[in-house]
Amino acid sequence: MSKKAIVLISGGLDSCVSSFIAKDKGYELYGISFYYGQRHEKEIECAKKICKTLDVRDHIILDIDFNKFSKTSLLKSSLNNISNHDLDEIGKKIPSTYVSGRNTVFLSLALSYAESIDADYIFLGVNSVDYSGYPDCRPEYIKAFQEMANLALKKAIEGNPIKIETPLINLKKYEIIKIGSRLKTPFADTWSCYRGQKKACGRCDSCLIRLKGFKEAKIKDPLYYDYLPKWYIS
Repeated sequence: MSKKAIVLISGGLDSCVSSFIAKDKGYELYGISFYYGQRHEKEIECAKKICKTLDVRDHIILDIDFNKFSKTSLLKSSLNNISNHDLDEIGKKIPSTYVSGRNTVFLSLALSYAESIDADYIFLGVNSVDYSGYPDCRPEYIKAFQEMANLALKKAIEGNPIKIETPLINLKKYEIIKIGSRLKTPFADTWSCYRGQKKACGRCDSCLIRLKGFKEAKIKDPLYYDYLPKWYIS
């Protein structure tokens, strides 16, 4: 019998590639996604498509409304516009799109789900190299959360801890894209833009990081963009 793995699917490129790595390892997959009050639902639509392609045994979508207490620019309730930066500015400080405690909440719920179905792994697509400055995407954060999980769960106390797998955490974006290409990851079904328009904006931090990765990987990004930087098309 295949071991079970929970895959956290945001609808973005990294979570998609991370999930396809889990699939490639032969695990029986269970998907979990979160509608947390973000500005658009496009990434949830992408998450559903990705889970269908992955043929997950079950896909749970949880509704957690961060709008009730957070005003980050990534949420519907925010009156602040999402700031755009140049590539060399990204990651130098924590951006306005940071959602306080988001990965802690998501991982805690994923742990509960994992223990309830006796899963052995949780796959999370965090990345600490080409990242936007989020503190809960760093290796030291994952290490600390793993230590907490080992203390918190009955499954761990009985000698079967749930392992948090972050296969992309030390990779550059172009390396992630190359792995995804090899695993036939459906890049066209992923969404990275902070805005939920018909086309990706091509200007926000997430779009710029994605475009840079595809350019360096020498692979064409299948998404349509409202704007493409000159350095990308040159």
